[in-house]
Amino acid sequence: MESTNPQQPQVAVISSIEKTVIEAQVVEAVQTCFDPEIPVNIYELGLIYGVDVDDNGGVIVRMTLTSPYCPAAQSLPLEVEMKAKKVPGVTSVKVQVVWDPPWNPNMMTEAAKLELGMF
Repeated sequence: MESTNPQQPQVAVISSIEKTVIEAQVVEAVQTCFDPEIPVNIYELGLIYGVDVDDNGGVIVRMTLTSPYCPAAQSLPLEVEMKAKKVPGVTSVKVQVVWDPPWNPNMMTEAAKLELGMF
């Protein structure tokens, strides 16, 4: 007979399908974030480098900014965190702002380039 320690909470492990759904919903939520100077969402701009979901619903978003001097450097990561936290099944969110690789316009989707007249 197994004994359980009542002081250790049981943590639900989510399936790979649930992880995929959460990841897609976080991406969808992030697509509502816009750089205030550019009329394209930050996902289409190529500022989101990755979204990882762990077995417990914790999310890590790796993102960058167009420049270290971006006026939205303080607000955009917070906005990403707040919107990702609202996704059902997400238990925690950590946003990592990274500078490698450095962002460049080639990271934008074709839709973003078209919107900005870069074709």
